[in-house]
Amino acid sequence: MTKVIIYSTTACPYCVLAKQYLDGKGVEFEDVNVQADKARAKEMIEKSGQMGVPVLDIGGEIIVGFNRQAIDAALKKAGLTK
Repeated sequence: MTKVIIYSTTACPYCVLAKQYLDGKGVEFEDVNVQADKARAKEMIEKSGQMGVPVLDIGGEIIVGFNRQAIDAALKKAGLTK
């Protein structure tokens, strides 16, 4: 199964929106709080080149920010939605 990871913080409204969006589509994901896990924060920066959140990793495709079109395209490409 394709893995979906969302790197987020507790105070980020766009992180909440991204998680709600994935929930609404019935997509399971791993939520990584980069405030609490510095090793995973470093992983996020290495993957995306960015320090801002949210960062989504959908089957290896990296999306920075809450971008519905990019998320939908990556989910479809990964076979997680139609």
